[in-house]
Amino acid sequence: MWRGMTDKPRSHGRLKARPTLTPRSLMEAPERPGSWVARIITLFPGAFPGVLGESLTGRALDEGKWRLEPIDLRPFGEGRHRNVDDTPAGGGAGMVLRADVVARALDVAAQGVPPDRARWPVVYLSPRGRRFDQATARRWAGAEGITMLCGRFEGVDERVLEDYGIEEVSLGDFVLTGGEIAAQAMIDATVRLLPGVLGNAASTEEESHSTGLLEHPQYTRPATWRGREIPPVLLSGNHGEIEKWRRAEAERLTRDRRPDLWTRFRDED
Repeated sequence: MWRGMTDKPRSHGRLKARPTLTPRSLMEAPERPGSWVARIITLFPGAFPGVLGESLTGRALDEGKWRLEPIDLRPFGEGRHRNVDDTPAGGGAGMVLRADVVARALDVAAQGVPPDRARWPVVYLSPRGRRFDQATARRWAGAEGITMLCGRFEGVDERVLEDYGIEEVSLGDFVLTGGEIAAQAMIDATVRLLPGVLGNAASTEEESHSTGLLEHPQYTRPATWRGREIPPVLLSGNHGEIEKWRRAEAERLTRDRRPDLWTRFRDED
C-alpha cells in the first residue's frame, strides 16, 4: 500500500524536471551509444537524480556511462486536472493508479527500446514483489536499460501489470510511501556494476552477496586504535593466509548474521 504525499520537490543543481511526455535525461550529460538507460515513470520527477547524482554514480552519469530519463506520470492523467488515480473497486481506503493512465506512460517509455524483457526489463516497485538482490542487479546491469514504474497511494490497477507483463520487485519486507526511494537504491546497486563505473572492478567480486557470503571485515590505518589492533595475519604479507582468514571470517559472519544465506550457500556449494 502506498500512502502519503510529499511537498513539491526542490531542484537539485542542474536538475531540470518539468512535466514531459517524452523521456529526457535529467542531467546534461553526454550520450554514449549503447550506454545503460534507466527510464523512471513517476509522479515526482524532481526526486531524481537524488543521491544518484552524487559520488561514483553521479560522475558516471556526467560522463555518459549511463543515462537517467524520467517520465512524469501527471501529464498522462485524465481531464483538466490530469487525474491519475481513482477509488478502489469494491471499496476501501486510499486511491489506485488508473490502468489507462499508467498504460499511456508505459507506451511512451517503450519507444525505441527492445521488446525483449531480457534486454530491457520493465519493473514495478512493489512491496509484494520478489525481493531485490545482487543477482538481480547483475541481471539488470547486463541489459541495455530498464523501465521502472514507481507506485504511489494504494498501488496500481492490477490489469495494467498483467497486460504488460510487468515484473514486480521489492526493496525489502517493509512499506514505503512510494517507489522512488526503492528505484534509486536498485539503480545504484545496478549502475555500480556497469563497466567503468567503479575504479577497481575486482572490488565487486569480494563484497557482500557477490559470492553468496557476507563480506569479511575490513581494516586500515592506524594499526592500533583505542586498544584494538588490526588482525596480525593482515599485516603478515602472506597472501595465502590472508585469503584463508578472509574466507573464514566471511563464513563466520554469514553463519551468525544471515543463517538463511548460510543455508543457501551450503546447499549450493
